[in-house]
Amino acid sequence: MALALPVAAPASAQDDVRIRKLEQEVKALQRKVFPGGSGPYFEPEIVAPQAQPVGPSNTAGPVTDLLARMDAVESALQSLTAQVEMNSNSLRLMNERVQSLEAAAMPPEPMMAPQDPAAAGPAAGAATGSNIAAMTGGATAATVATVDKPSTGDDADDTYVYGFRLWEAQQYPAAREQLQKVVNVYPNHRRASWARNLIGRSWLDEGQPSKAGEVFLQNYLADRSGERAPDSLLYLSRATLALGNKAKSCEALAEFRRVYPGEANGRLSSLDLQTGREAGCN
Repeated sequence: MALALPVAAPASAQDDVRIRKLEQEVKALQRKVFPGGSGPYFEPEIVAPQAQPVGPSNTAGPVTDLLARMDAVESALQSLTAQVEMNSNSLRLMNERVQSLEAAAMPPEPMMAPQDPAAAGPAAGAATGSNIAAMTGGATAATVATVDKPSTGDDADDTYVYGFRLWEAQQYPAAREQLQKVVNVYPNHRRASWARNLIGRSWLDEGQPSKAGEVFLQNYLADRSGERAPDSLLYLSRATLALGNKAKSCEALAEFRRVYPGEANGRLSSLDLQTGREAGCN
């Protein structure tokens, strides 16, 4: 029994060094598995035994405790290693899934139609149904192509009438293109007031009352004596009503009735009464 004591002490010291090394590996692995944590995630269940008086009858106790600590540390190390492998596999699968979704969401590259020099259209700036149809595309282009532009010698009037016909055919973008040309090229022509008003009407017909209201107000303020300034002020009331602002709609309607009483009681009386009724104006 006296000979066993010197042997147990060196073995215990070696095992203690081994345990400390394993515990350091576990902590390092914990930091890898759970980065950014506040404090250790793994609290070893091994608690160093309190120092006990060494006596001849208790020499096996420290060795048993060291072996138990070693087993617990090795078990925890195996568990954390398995967790690292699971996390790595999950991350790989997630990356593959993201790449798959991104690939599916990418639009296909557009196919460019071959250029045919022989198919060149008329010179740029020519306002014909065919070149507008080429810009519009699809069934809409076919409809635009059926709309004829008059040729009376008055280009401003002809362009307005062409835009009006496109508006009647519900080809609103093509109509606005022609009507805006009247406003830009012939700002002092009587048809400029008509063109601006019809541009606003096209936006309203397309369900865009905010854009329509801007155009109606611009037409009214630009030329209050214009032939379609009364219409624009009344349609400004309707555009504001479409935006849900009945109070502002009534203000515009009251201005229309005050500035253009003849129109309010004559040509535009039906629309005036309808707007006042829908907006709840007195």
